[in-house]
Amino acid sequence: MLSGVTSEDQKERVDRELTELLDEVRVAIPGAEVLFAFLLGVAFTERFHDVTSTQKAIYFATLLLTAASTALLIAPSAYHRIRFRDHDKERLLRSATKMLIGALGLLFLAVAGAVYLVGDIIYESKVAGIVGGLTAAWFVWFWFGLPLSRQVADESS
Repeated sequence: MLSGVTSEDQKERVDRELTELLDEVRVAIPGAEVLFAFLLGVAFTERFHDVTSTQKAIYFATLLLTAASTALLIAPSAYHRIRFRDHDKERLLRSATKMLIGALGLLFLAVAGAVYLVGDIIYESKVAGIVGGLTAAWFVWFWFGLPLSRQVADESS
């Protein structure tokens, strides 16, 4: 086999890409699930009544971001199960890719929100803001910036 050339036909390529995508979803789901479970439990602790209104707003926004991310991470499985006999894998692959990228965007915001919230409770808003912002930047770079910069570099060479 020559470099970059495969003997896959269209159906084999779509099947392989769908399997790869579903494997990637399986990696992301546990992180979102753990964060969601943690956030659900936080509201029922004794100390939650002592948080400020701003902290409650950050908490609720983070909870909603995590729920939305979880929904998008699970959506490709639901889509596939509903449409699996309709010979619609190419469309599923395109839709699921968008869902996964959207889920990752929501998840990095949720993680940054959780880091901010914990930092604000432990230290103060200024430190929490810096650390939350750095956390968001870290995720954005490794999840989006690095692969997109590589894509731009590959396209320009």
